[in-house]
Amino acid sequence: MNKTTPFKNLHSREYRVHQKEVRSVAWNFTGTKLASGSEDLTARVWHIEPHGNMSQRNFVDLKGHKESVEQLCWDPKHADLVATASVDKTVRLWDDRTGKCARLVKLSGPNINIAYKPDGEHIAVVNTNNELTILDVRGFKPIHKKKFNCEVNEIAWNITSDILFVTTGKDDKGDEKGIVQVLSYPSLQPLDNLTAHTAGCNCIAIDPCGRYVAVGSADSLVSLWDISEMLCVRTFTNIESAVRTVSFNQSGEYLASGSIDCFIDIANVQTGRTVHQIPCGPAVNSVDWNPTSNLLAYAGDDNIKGIVRVFGFTSAG
Repeated sequence: MNKTTPFKNLHSREYRVHQKEVRSVAWNFTGTKLASGSEDLTARVWHIEPHGNMSQRNFVDLKGHKESVEQLCWDPKHADLVATASVDKTVRLWDDRTGKCARLVKLSGPNINIAYKPDGEHIAVVNTNNELTILDVRGFKPIHKKKFNCEVNEIAWNITSDILFVTTGKDDKGDEKGIVQVLSYPSLQPLDNLTAHTAGCNCIAIDPCGRYVAVGSADSLVSLWDISEMLCVRTFTNIESAVRTVSFNQSGEYLASGSIDCFIDIANVQTGRTVHQIPCGPAVNSVDWNPTSNLLAYAGDDNIKGIVRVFGFTSAG
């Protein structure tokens, strides 16, 4: 992709890579491989060539989960290692060069979100039992656990790895307070509670420059927080329904947001204004910017199951 090409002149390509709905997409840290997790019980790693064709090189299915692969994330230091979190209660670490599961651990409940610590030493996982588990990557065993009295949706570390953000939904009384819990790491002691929204906080992303954290909510808003001050500096109002997924591009200049609207919103981080909207299906589950170029992978509940799309090509193909 030509980085100077306006968004309005760019196109999406689609790739049929699964048999059922795709739940998660993620690029490795070099931007050379794209992974996807699906309700068809598999994850898949594949390579997209610069002109947009999907190559058979580095094309591998990761098979072993017994239920839906809800989320996945790449090792931030090793371009061939990807971790998957499944409803079958297991977390698996895969080497995509062999397609084999290198590590496996079973946790207390169906897993819904997963995040690597920026130095690659630990993995954070949350499940539907509202439990946060920290895994040591070397031994692939739990080293910390924390139980919450509210729904826990997504987690993210700041880039210096000393703060863990946790988005929450309904509490044990059924009330949604729109709270992001801020925990010290590794103690997991509370540092702050950010009253970010008027409804549950669904998703979270950290600016690659380390300045901001973006939070998407069921109230249809995305809030932008200055991490150093823990203050909300901007609110994005471009989405019309519950926000399900957010991602910063590699420079931190743009923020993509997906929902059950029939578009993905791309906004300028500094102004909050929409710079482009990508037409899409009725519900977006996951968006992820390539870490080296303005290619945006996205997937969701589509009329044709198993589709992953990538936006940012100069031709439709």
